[in-house]
Amino acid sequence: MTATDIQRIRTFNRTVAQRLGVLNEKYLGRDRPYVESRLLYEIGRGGATVRDLRARLGIDSGFLSRLLRALERKGLATTEPSPADARVRCVRLSRAGAAELRRLDVLSDRLARSMLEPLSPTQNQRLLAAMTEIEGLLRASSIEIAPEDPSNADAQACFAQYFAELDTRFRAGFDLTKGVTYDIADFVPPRGCLLIARLHGVAVGCGALRTLAPGLGEIKRMWIAPNARGLGLGRRLLAELESEAKRRRLRTIRLDTNRSLEQALKLYRSSGYREIERFNDNPYADFWFEKNLQGASRTRRASPPAATPD
Repeated sequence: MTATDIQRIRTFNRTVAQRLGVLNEKYLGRDRPYVESRLLYEIGRGGATVRDLRARLGIDSGFLSRLLRALERKGLATTEPSPADARVRCVRLSRAGAAELRRLDVLSDRLARSMLEPLSPTQNQRLLAAMTEIEGLLRASSIEIAPEDPSNADAQACFAQYFAELDTRFRAGFDLTKGVTYDIADFVPPRGCLLIARLHGVAVGCGALRTLAPGLGEIKRMWIAPNARGLGLGRRLLAELESEAKRRRLRTIRLDTNRSLEQALKLYRSSGYREIERFNDNPYADFWFEKNLQGASRTRRASPPAATPD
């Protein structure tokens, strides 16, 4: 990354901010700045918890509290404890707030049309394609990966979605009681680790590492949420797990996969993993892979390149 690259990004940011009108005190001509209008949108017609709003917008608790108080003073929203859990604060739009959100939707559509109308049809398509690509890349750059306790709620939710997807994708379904089970301590330091990927505070992927023997590790439970696929997260998560393995002085890493997981199979093969003989009793595995983290991977078996990963 060069100084010129940084300047191009800063110039782009200024152009977008000015074109969207976010610098105006009264965004879209309404009696509030952009951030308050965005907060109305995030609350939405169904309401939201304060915690969810903080995660989606990436703002601190103090600033969010001030914004919510401003909306409440204007009669646009209310904040009260959740009926199910008094510790959880829920935000809902008032009738006036819902009406204001409808007006903002109309004005936002008008702003979007104003970006396309001056351009030719060809330019329209170029702009829309560029916006789609930029939005995807910005989402990818917003994903954060960090170690996590495998017993916490986000980790358990990722595991549940991972197993549910296996059940729909495997030809004969997936029964957790019939697969290879692991002690949750396998994914806790020093025996291993669990990484969780989050996008705007929401868990969208996971991957675990455990130690099989001195110098030998295994990757398990690699999963990416459907809404985060196509962002390069699988390859990034795999690389992070390999880095964790190296930090734990693991020289070789293994994994297994099922033939139904074709994209994962492509990922592993293109990341330097080579097929080897069966090394476990997983009844759902069709392929077994290994990678030498100290150099080129060794090939133990030349299996016919067939269909799928995990």
